[in-house]
Amino acid sequence: MVLIRIPKPWQVIDQPVTAEAAFWGRRKFMKSMIGLGAIAAAAPLTACQASTQRDRDPLAGVQDLNAVANANFREGDRPITGRQIAATYNNFYEFGGTKSIWQNAQALPTNPWTLNVGGLVKNPTTYGLEDLLNFPLEERVYRFRCVEAWAMVVPWIGFPMSRILEAVEPSSDAKYVRFTSYYDSEVTKGPGLRSSFLPWPYTEGLRIEEMANDLAFFAVGAYGQTLPKQHGAPIRMVVPWKYGFKGAKSVVGIEFVAEQPATFWNTINGNEYKFESNVEPDVPHPRWSQATERLVGPGSEFSWEQQPSLLYNGYADYVADLYA
Repeated sequence: MVLIRIPKPWQVIDQPVTAEAAFWGRRKFMKSMIGLGAIAAAAPLTACQASTQRDRDPLAGVQDLNAVANANFREGDRPITGRQIAATYNNFYEFGGTKSIWQNAQALPTNPWTLNVGGLVKNPTTYGLEDLLNFPLEERVYRFRCVEAWAMVVPWIGFPMSRILEAVEPSSDAKYVRFTSYYDSEVTKGPGLRSSFLPWPYTEGLRIEEMANDLAFFAVGAYGQTLPKQHGAPIRMVVPWKYGFKGAKSVVGIEFVAEQPATFWNTINGNEYKFESNVEPDVPHPRWSQATERLVGPGSEFSWEQQPSLLYNGYADYVADLYA
């Protein structure tokens, strides 16, 4: 087991727009200015600089995390997606219907944060942001497969979902788990005019056996640092054998229930977005094949490498018994 240290290879390739030392150097200069009048006069400029930093840097605000690399999840058969690429090509429907939503997502308030876990459990629990970061953290490099037939490889940092299961002790009546994402109509404005007709908040669900599987993961970071907001900060689901929309972002609620819960995309169109939505190359989407996938990379999407899709996204050894 190896302790993760910064920098990582992806940080050498993908440098932030403004170095941290330069940013704090400007802050120190401002504090050293003599006279309240000078500081007051400079305040609007400082605010403008901070706003510009957020607008131009998709990794603004992230902090380093220490985690133990899990040797079982390295995915050495394909390259890790470039950090800047992963940070600027996202689905986060609460902030828009395109892949370029990272700037909109900076409006997401992440501190303080409350995650409520309840329902059919012995020990209902509320976690704050510090609690989530105090779990024993590990790094897992997972394949990520979108239902739209594009794929990435991401080094997530977090902890197995089973740790929550162990802490709250679900009752024997709990057969499913509902996950609820942050929603505020003034902040998460959705994809446009049709937003008000959508079944907000974003919800997802798993069978309890799926949540207990060793692959099921809560990510609080990626690429050696805390999650950028567009990745679903401060905590998101990662279930790598399923299509990406099953991984709810910015989770505020986990509820153990007896019946299969309604979920966002399954409610909108159950024919296209099944409840389970495992990666199955032989089962086409109603509007396109799932037999192949495009590996997101630099340049135009027409230049991305195309490769065969793998059953359960390559994780059949871990999950096939769930669907025997």
